[in-house]
Amino acid sequence: MFKTALTVLFVSTFALPTLAQRMAQPSPAALVKQTVGVTDITVTYSRPMLRGRTAFGPDSTSVRKYDQLWRMGANAATIIEFSTDAIVEGQALPAGKYSVFSLPSANEWTIIFNKTAGASEATYKQTEDALRVKVKPNLNAPKLDAFLFWFTNLSDSTATLNFGWDVAQVPIQLMVNTSGMVEKNVMEAVAAKPEDTNVLRNAADYNLSKGKNLDQALTWADKSIQLKETFRNVWTKAQILAKLGKFADAVPLAQKALQIGQGDPVFPFFKGGIESAMSDWKSKLPSVEDAKKMLPGKKKKKVQS
Repeated sequence: MFKTALTVLFVSTFALPTLAQRMAQPSPAALVKQTVGVTDITVTYSRPMLRGRTAFGPDSTSVRKYDQLWRMGANAATIIEFSTDAIVEGQALPAGKYSVFSLPSANEWTIIFNKTAGASEATYKQTEDALRVKVKPNLNAPKLDAFLFWFTNLSDSTATLNFGWDVAQVPIQLMVNTSGMVEKNVMEAVAAKPEDTNVLRNAADYNLSKGKNLDQALTWADKSIQLKETFRNVWTKAQILAKLGKFADAVPLAQKALQIGQGDPVFPFFKGGIESAMSDWKSKLPSVEDAKKMLPGKKKKKVQS
């Protein structure tokens, strides 16, 4: 009996502090992260619940009264972090971590990005604002009992950051200069490793994917092949030539890529695409009759009557 009591005491002594370390919160913590191009955007916040209340309104019967500063969540500050410079509703916002506040109203919301990460309504200082933008709310959205952030309308350089609570939903338009950042990264990579066949091929592939600077892409592909010929850099060169309309040069390179790709473990993933592209390029080549017509020859003299 004494041994059993000691065991219970031992378990209780060590279990209670563990339980006390983490308790369920009325407004649970949440995190949403989205990559846009090469930019990571992260929102860390807590999700207050309606529990039969109205979220926003003109008087104190609502959880948040119109035109009063709100920290966009509950518990600690809501934090948004951009890994690169961004454009928010057409205005520049440098890379960094910000506290997010708002001034809600029936017709227009002011969204505030404050440089003091961790600020509260009590410690907020307008002099620390990095940016303020105005956005239009939708006050007839599907009802949300728990406050929520989410992303929509994704592309490689744009996204919409939405937040909603009750029947209010508010979109914030975001943009990043993905092309400019990637082009800079490509040039820096080639400058750092000008004799690396894979770096050169990747650089050529990037320009090819964007359909620009194809002459530079061709130079990089040629150098990659000179350093070490593989089916992938030969295939890259074939695609660049086809993009330039040089199908007669692209077809034999595609055929060569099919030949030297045998045995490469990743080749099966490319084989079908190479065969399909080569077939399409062949259809664009002039026929034998057309080719004959294009050959230089003597013009027949007209017989005078």
